[in-house]
Amino acid sequence: MVRGLLKNIASRSLSVAGKWQHHQLRRLNIHEYQGAELMSKYGVNVPKGIAVSSVEEAKNAINQVFPNENELVIKSQILAGGRGLGTFKSGLKGGVHIVKTDQIEDIAGKMLGQILVTKQTGPQGKLVSKVYLCQKLSLVNEMYFAITLDRKTAGPLIIACSKGGTSIEDLAEKFPDMIIKVPIDVFKGITDEDAAKVVDGLAPKGADRNQSIEQVKSLYKLFRDSDCTLLEINPIAETADNQLVAADAKLNFDDNAAYRQKEIFALRDTTQEDPREVAAAKADLNYIGLDGEIGCMVNGAGLAMATMDIIKLHGGTPANFLDVGGNASEGQVVEAFKILTADDKVKAILVNIFGGIMKCDVIASGIVNAAKQVDLKVPVVVRLEGTNVDQGKRILKESGLALITAEDLDDAAQKAVKAYK
Repeated sequence: MVRGLLKNIASRSLSVAGKWQHHQLRRLNIHEYQGAELMSKYGVNVPKGIAVSSVEEAKNAINQVFPNENELVIKSQILAGGRGLGTFKSGLKGGVHIVKTDQIEDIAGKMLGQILVTKQTGPQGKLVSKVYLCQKLSLVNEMYFAITLDRKTAGPLIIACSKGGTSIEDLAEKFPDMIIKVPIDVFKGITDEDAAKVVDGLAPKGADRNQSIEQVKSLYKLFRDSDCTLLEINPIAETADNQLVAADAKLNFDDNAAYRQKEIFALRDTTQEDPREVAAAKADLNYIGLDGEIGCMVNGAGLAMATMDIIKLHGGTPANFLDVGGNASEGQVVEAFKILTADDKVKAILVNIFGGIMKCDVIASGIVNAAKQVDLKVPVVVRLEGTNVDQGKRILKESGLALITAEDLDDAAQKAVKAYK
């Protein structure tokens, strides 16, 4: 949600085509404590903190890391925003608390191993496996800072606001004129003038201007060097001793850069991700889980999107986006079926293949083998067209499986909706 709004702020004037093209961008998301550690390596001021995964570790951290602190901030670590206003399914209110040091063990015990529900997790919530214990700072001013990628300027865009600590959506609605946008020339990099404009947008009250400019430049260097797609700090804050501090850390990274950012991508926490998407990634399948009841297996992103649209047109809702690609193997088709059938929400499966590079007989063999390996309890509608279509249809017919065949996409969608209803 935050990423979407940042794109809106960054570029209001999308083309007509852009408005209707809905691309799912795959980005690595890391926890706050990991982001803070990365920022610290680049010379960015962050609160002293440590992540722990048990009450015993919390106790040791207090003694070893915070022996002289009377109060600490304890933050639930999940890959979703809105933690402070979230609610645990156990009943505990808030995923972020400022507490006396002698209460840390109690609060940590109530957070760890529990499900936190926020406005970004959905009602299912996310499991808290770690909590982040942070030094409590005396903050006198809270601001907003982010770097994202902007289509309009075809480069990084720094967004700053002198108000912070609340959601970017609220800031954009209440203080639109206070949001400063500074595009950065991707070839020249950030200049002192660029960084000064950002600092002016933040409008710190007492922090040293030159030091603040250097902090902004360090943040941009982190964004560039690490192949970030988003770096968001809400709030970036001033302390009582006039230091500019990143009191929060949200970083996303371009999946296409995984080959050169191995240390960062090793931080990936798959326990926080949709298990269906994790399994699909291992099988090298393009999969995005949705909440519908008709599972889709299609080759080609455009055809997959069209299939989802026509299912909706005929009164159904897609359970996923699944593109097996142009040259999927029979094994990948089997894995795709396993993922689809493992989803309890799926009440019917629609296979829509237009064979170009992808051969219909390979898909058909994969479907037959998948049916032998998984217990098919839902109807399967298959539409094949293109390369080796006759062989594919023959394989399906001779398999003895109770498959529903369709002649075209419209026919397939109607039959899939009818089958599950």
